[in-house]
Amino acid sequence: MICGIDEAGRGPVLGPLVVCGVAVESDEQLRSLGVKDSKKLMAKRREELAPRIREVAKVEVVEVSAEEIDAMREEITMNELEARVFATIIERLRPEVAYLDAADANEAQFGRMVQAQLTFGARLFSQHKADETFPVVSAASIVAKVTRDSRIREIEREIGEPIGSGYTSDPKTVSFLRNWIGTKGSCPPHTRQSWDTAQSLMKLKRLRRLDTFEG
Repeated sequence: MICGIDEAGRGPVLGPLVVCGVAVESDEQLRSLGVKDSKKLMAKRREELAPRIREVAKVEVVEVSAEEIDAMREEITMNELEARVFATIIERLRPEVAYLDAADANEAQFGRMVQAQLTFGARLFSQHKADETFPVVSAASIVAKVTRDSRIREIEREIGEPIGSGYTSDPKTVSFLRNWIGTKGSCPPHTRQSWDTAQSLMKLKRLRRLDTFEG
């Protein structure tokens, strides 16, 4: 059995990190579905493919909440966090071979980080842009992205106003955070408070309070 592992949501300031593993005996059916790197597919196509991938493959998904990320980052790096989750998924799927979309700048180092946490001898191939090369990783990227997008929509309904994609490059997300913090004086639920964006906005809010007090 082979598996591919990829993530969605490593960098956003809002929402969870989602890591997915997809395992098959052969990637022939995945190829016939036309799986590609999720970033190269329209949202509608990803949503069509995700349930079909689940029909032909064994799928494992792990979500790490913003709160869990903040807590874990007090002790380990994001690369180490991802390596732990990748290893958890490999342990669940028990493949002979696993293809990893490397989270570390050093591909081999990321592979070693994952390997060190395994209790069995799976062969690992850790590469950048593995989602563009291996159908099992492409399939994992699609399920991870669809799962995260669904969680973002749930968070948006919970909060009751648009929050954007959750990425710091999204003006809608930054505007939402700025307005929430400016009004309530704290970060909204599902914010990664250890992120520079959240900390900068909170610092700006505290400075404004100080200016008002001194005035």
